[in-house]
Amino acid sequence: MTTYQTLLYYCYSTIAEAEQFAEKHLQFCKSLGLTGRIIVADEGLNGTVSGTKEACETYMAAIHAEERFAKTEFKIDDVDQPSFVKMHVRYKSEIVHSGLRDPNIINPQLQTGKHLEPKDFLAMKDDEDVIILDVRSNYEHSLGRFKNAITLDIDNFRDFPAQINELAKYKDKKVLTYCTGGIKCEKASALLLHEGFTDVYQLHGGIIKYGKEAGGEDFEGKCYVFDNRLSVDVNSVNPVTVSVCYNCGKHTEKMINCANPECNEHFTQCDECGTALDGCCSDDCKAHPRKRIYDGTGYYVKVPQPVAAKKTKVQLAE
Repeated sequence: MTTYQTLLYYCYSTIAEAEQFAEKHLQFCKSLGLTGRIIVADEGLNGTVSGTKEACETYMAAIHAEERFAKTEFKIDDVDQPSFVKMHVRYKSEIVHSGLRDPNIINPQLQTGKHLEPKDFLAMKDDEDVIILDVRSNYEHSLGRFKNAITLDIDNFRDFPAQINELAKYKDKKVLTYCTGGIKCEKASALLLHEGFTDVYQLHGGIIKYGKEAGGEDFEGKCYVFDNRLSVDVNSVNPVTVSVCYNCGKHTEKMINCANPECNEHFTQCDECGTALDGCCSDDCKAHPRKRIYDGTGYYVKVPQPVAAKKTKVQLAE
């Protein structure tokens, strides 16, 4: 029986001629039979790739063999099948879109928050002088988040810098930032320090590593991931469900994309509403002529689509 793995990783390390590197790296990944999504920028690598255990081991060895990527840390999940359909390697201006592109102001290679290993994050997170800050987007933290975490009303990480003024009231606190795998915290914590916060930390390896090494204690719900799994379990100590169905408000942990490709909304939906609406967020989307076939997973190969208007989600009474 073939065994597969999915690797999540990033590395801030300057890449000369990054655009050409991306082209060559794509061919290398294809030669190994990997699928996934990798972003290459002048500032480094950000990737999730999936394939056989042997292919993944070869890939990790090749990354570690290059001095500039030697410290890359891989989060490894065993999976029943590859977590992607295709292999993409793309050159972009940043490895995570933040709008913070001036390395003279924000440079994770030079300054970030203090890295906390999962056991140290667990020990510190409930201290009176600590706040836990989720730097992820709305659809991510709606599915799962740390107990008592401060969440931000942002649709994308590039909206994070505009939240700094709202966070200023916490400057006298220890700020513990976290995200899925750690990459967003590198820039978020660097920006907080740049803006005058003095005691800033970040969860090293993010939620994924915390689940593996600290049992995910006090992480409520599931963790959104950027592949066809859409979400993964984190908490094996005291799990609870915090997300609710977009349509009926019933608790559910199932995250999908709307079957209407011109909407493609990320949202949580129970199986009953999924069946009734055929994987769509509304009757209008269900009736759309381009609606994709819903197979119960709510994951579709991504294709460019017009940006849809933001919807208003179900509000539950306290």
